[in-house]
Amino acid sequence: MSKFEEKTIQSEQIFKGRIISLQVDEVEMPDGKHSKREIVKHPGAVAVLALTEEGKIILVEQYRKALERTLIEIPAGKLEPGEEAETCARRELEEETGYQCGRMELLQSFYTSPGFADELVHLYIAEDLTRIEDGLSLDEDEFVELMEVTLEEAEQLLKEDRIYDAKTAYAIQYLQLKQALERRE
Repeated sequence: MSKFEEKTIQSEQIFKGRIISLQVDEVEMPDGKHSKREIVKHPGAVAVLALTEEGKIILVEQYRKALERTLIEIPAGKLEPGEEAETCARRELEEETGYQCGRMELLQSFYTSPGFADELVHLYIAEDLTRIEDGLSLDEDEFVELMEVTLEEAEQLLKEDRIYDAKTAYAIQYLQLKQALERRE
């Protein structure tokens, strides 16, 4: 038990949607005082850093209503109940890009906004890609455009604020670090 732990006294779910739910917890803080915490519950998600044989990054451009703008991102999606993260990553890669991969490896799992949400994203790298015959298999409410860019082009998209989400920025930084370490060897 952490010396900073907050004990839940009462929890009330105030919204349950298709993807998230929102609850308000009354907590007892380490000093004995009470406070309220608004918490977004999320089933978790995956993100896939997919690299072509030429070393290009596969990205998708799509509209994000919460931001009222289009973003360029690595393929990603939410976990279904009971679904393994790697299974979900392979499914999302195929659905959003029309590619399957021969090799997939977990790079890191991270919380997106631990101050108010429990969403955990599992970031995978996918290599040895092959195009599937059927192509994209998007959800009915999903509209994306596929892009293949070099690391340098991705860095430029970051500078232009066209890549503006944490999971994609994290993936690009991973590649930058990997490239820098390879140059040192």
